[in-house]
Amino acid sequence: MPHSKVRVIVTRRLPDVIETRMMELFDCRLNLEDKPLSQAQLIEAVKEAEILVPTVTDRIDAAVLSQAGPQLRLIASFGTGVDHIDLKTARQRGITVTNTPGVLTEDTADMTMALILSVPRRLAEGERLVRAGEWQGWAPTGMLGHRINGKRLGIIGMGRIGSAVARRARGFGMSIHYHNRRRVHPSLEEELEATYWESLDQMLSRMDIISINCPHTPATFHLLSARRLKLIREEAYIVNTSRGEVVDENALTRALEAGEIAGAGLDVFEHEPAVNPKLLRLDSVVLLPHMGSATIEGRLAMGEKVIISIKTFVDGHTPPDRVLETMF
Repeated sequence: MPHSKVRVIVTRRLPDVIETRMMELFDCRLNLEDKPLSQAQLIEAVKEAEILVPTVTDRIDAAVLSQAGPQLRLIASFGTGVDHIDLKTARQRGITVTNTPGVLTEDTADMTMALILSVPRRLAEGERLVRAGEWQGWAPTGMLGHRINGKRLGIIGMGRIGSAVARRARGFGMSIHYHNRRRVHPSLEEELEATYWESLDQMLSRMDIISINCPHTPATFHLLSARRLKLIREEAYIVNTSRGEVVDENALTRALEAGEIAGAGLDVFEHEPAVNPKLLRLDSVVLLPHMGSATIEGRLAMGEKVIISIKTFVDGHTPPDRVLETMF
């Protein structure tokens, strides 16, 4: 099957160079308006497409996949997470799913480290003070925060991103602790001087800063539940650049309002793009619009991975970034 004849439907705007290359290689239909497709539009897309290129904002669930035509054989997702795709239904219908792992590691780790720095040092709060014209000048007790040197960082999910965060944090003199499904290789533990906690509960109660870097799966939904949030020390901070669903957002909001947790840096939200209005009113929280991976270099690398997946699949080979249901 010639590449130029493969019908590819892309659900969102991608970088120009990636869209141009797709138009050259495939019979490609682009989303020129760059608005998320409705469920009805997604259903129409899977009825027509041989290959669908969705993003994390597109919910490709059983209701959508049940309407897919027999010609749909590949979903080449533009992104690392695949919690927006019903992998079981895709497998049952013989549809291969790919993603774009690895290329976002450094960008997301950079943003995580930025939040680890900005929340205890009250950077966003200070910036708002200056913009509002309310800053009265330097004072010995003005805008006091906390240093991160010497603090304990608890990483939930020591995969690619968690490990990259740990390396950065070590450079700032932090002590690395982690909880993971499986203990990492001893050489990595030695490199990071990392302490492994089999019990998440025990780790949470001892950390100064907690970084969430695990994927959203049925097993990690509300992993930081109301019960677990109560284990966290009132002097501690939470940073989440993974998925909002990993944290019980309402319980987190209540804990922050009550001063039971010192602050939070959130790049993701449980019901995004909706954000709990109470979070917006809290000075102790830094809120970002899911921009952890938003670099030009990262987006181009993601697009290149999508193109490779499509070309490899069309050539009759297994794509290098095929997602297996058992991986999650």
